[in-house]
Amino acid sequence: MNEYKKNLTAVGACALGRAFGYEPLVAHRLIDAAGSIEGLFSLPEREREELLGPYSRYRGRLSDALIDEAARELEKIYKDGYRFISLEDGDYPEPLRDCPDCPLGLYIRSDFPVTDIFDGAPCISIVGTRDISPYGKEWCRRIVFTLAQAPVKPVIVSGMAIGVDINAHIAALEAGLRTVGVLPTGIDDVYPNYHRKAAERIASSPGCALITDFPTGTTPQAATFLRRNRIIAGLGAATILVESKKKGGGLITANTAFSYGRDVWVLPGRIEDPRSQGCLDLAGKHIADIISDVTLLPEALGLGRFNRRRKAELAEEIEDRYRDAVSENEVRMLQELACHIKLNRGQNPEEIAGALGRDYMQTKRRISKLCSDGFVEQDLLMRCSIVVRNA
Repeated sequence: MNEYKKNLTAVGACALGRAFGYEPLVAHRLIDAAGSIEGLFSLPEREREELLGPYSRYRGRLSDALIDEAARELEKIYKDGYRFISLEDGDYPEPLRDCPDCPLGLYIRSDFPVTDIFDGAPCISIVGTRDISPYGKEWCRRIVFTLAQAPVKPVIVSGMAIGVDINAHIAALEAGLRTVGVLPTGIDDVYPNYHRKAAERIASSPGCALITDFPTGTTPQAATFLRRNRIIAGLGAATILVESKKKGGGLITANTAFSYGRDVWVLPGRIEDPRSQGCLDLAGKHIADIISDVTLLPEALGLGRFNRRRKAELAEEIEDRYRDAVSENEVRMLQELACHIKLNRGQNPEEIAGALGRDYMQTKRRISKLCSDGFVEQDLLMRCSIVVRNA
């Protein structure tokens, strides 16, 4: 066990996941205060506790006993053939790392190297109801097989649940795409149990994996599904909601993806069908785009000759475009405006000005500038969105 304790980054990430798995923001603040995971756990126990503050309800969670427990767990999972990567590991998926509440570490089950799984290829998350209809099954499969024809082959991510999830995983394997199943349990379990064969097929397929941020021995509960969903949303460059009722895990995942600034797409359905209500609601709130032509989806998702701007890239592009043309303050205003539109697609200039606390006429002028220079587009109702750019 001492050998495992030497890798303080992995052991520390495992320990933080055990202590703050449901409250990752607390762990991230501790890491920031100490400079790194290794820096945090290089401190004596008393100094680690002091970082929490004298009246923190979390005091006692950073004990030396926690480190010993994490080291024992890593020793066990390595012996059982699983792997663990920390937030600070170079193999940790970058899109997930960009999320403010990203897991401290990931447990991985795969017959292939981690570098074959998270190799920079874009992930597309496909989620939806457990009560999938024949229509949903057919179009889930069509969507996956269409994505498989794209110049850039995506990794299909879902949650191993019955319904849309398992259909997306199986379609990906049959279409020759890689797939990642995110578990609501420890890496030593599969839920539901009758998906064990599918899980084995995924883990044994090149570039595919099962992953989780739950310690071994964790059983499925309502809270574990919610915690699992934010990993599905965080891995995806975009999330596709195939079918969903007005409430459900797929809907939560789609909303979480939107909160991360990711693109959300929905499969349209009949107004009277309860399994279409969640999709239609997201479209009506301008959170999601409707898939009206599946053949155009790969290009829209950035898998063809187009790709999507990430928030940081968008800010850099705006600085490059305007720094020699306008004042430094005006560049910041344009960056603020564009990044707000990226995260709040579908707002009109008046709504944007109100949300940012800026003058309406100035906001409208800046939006016109961003539109004329190809950063923003507006529909007939003046609703704003970020433009897809040439690769």
